[in-house]
Amino acid sequence: MNGEHKIKQAYRSILQHDFEQAIDWFHQAVNEEPNNADYHYRLSITYARSNKLPPAIEHAKQAVKLQPEQFIFRNHYCNVLARELVQEAGRKMEQGIGDLNEVVSMLKQAIQLDSLYLEAYMLLGVAYMGQKRYSLAKQSLLEARRLDPLREDVKALLQQLDQNEQSINH
Repeated sequence: MNGEHKIKQAYRSILQHDFEQAIDWFHQAVNEEPNNADYHYRLSITYARSNKLPPAIEHAKQAVKLQPEQFIFRNHYCNVLARELVQEAGRKMEQGIGDLNEVVSMLKQAIQLDSLYLEAYMLLGVAYMGQKRYSLAKQSLLEARRLDPLREDVKALLQQLDQNEQSINH
């Protein structure tokens, strides 16, 4: 079997919602043609969709290394790096480890990597609220709302922020 046949098998697995099998097929294709940037990219996407970010990042990085001129590979690499930063920042906030300045820094970096990542703006708004930096929180949450005006969780955070500001002003 050649790499292209294994890629087709991977997509068949995806259509059957068997993502672990798809990852296995993509791996086989990568092993057969390790210098094929497109195979690394496809494997990275499947890892990312399965929320396995470290190997997603590894293969996205390899795709960029092999074909640095490919915008889609670079963009995907930035997206998975941003996702990892947001997840780590969220864990730190949930567990109360690290300080909010570190979390804010991580979230700003995530937004630099992926300026359309709504969850990064939301979490940044929450972190700013935790620091009582309400104007910055509002800016972040308004940007999240601009990205998706129908998100109820963003609306709820903006309402919570307004209540916090009103209680401070009275």
